[in-house]
Amino acid sequence: MVNVEKTIASLAGVPLFRGLKKRQLEHLAQRSVVREYAPGEAIVTQGTGGEGIFIIVAGQAEAVREQLDGSKVVLNTFGPTDFFGELALLDDGLRTASVIATAATQCLVLTRWDFLAALKDDAEMGITVLQELAKRFRRALDVL
Repeated sequence: MVNVEKTIASLAGVPLFRGLKKRQLEHLAQRSVVREYAPGEAIVTQGTGGEGIFIIVAGQAEAVREQLDGSKVVLNTFGPTDFFGELALLDDGLRTASVIATAATQCLVLTRWDFLAALKDDAEMGITVLQELAKRFRRALDVL
């Protein structure tokens, strides 16, 4: 199991949580769990509902999208401190790609339900996260 300080550091590395105070990160850390995946094991599967955010603590994984013709395209490679699934904290949209462990991989997972429960306890945290999310959307729109 990952210790609390390491969990807080992992959460603090996620841009969505950038503006949170240490006590708020501690609150999220208490709601997070560590999961382990064997090489070749699916961490998330394309087309299934999003559960939450995954932060890679150790190991490696690849985001892979299956095309209509059955071929697979590697979209991204993840290693320690990388994360994916942050939008699943706010909605239950379907995963647009699978993420497959390419080595023994350990992930810190914060589910949408635990995240939303934490926001109910701390409105300030919700405002901070929404402001960061708005900044990310604005940057994405600027690229278009």
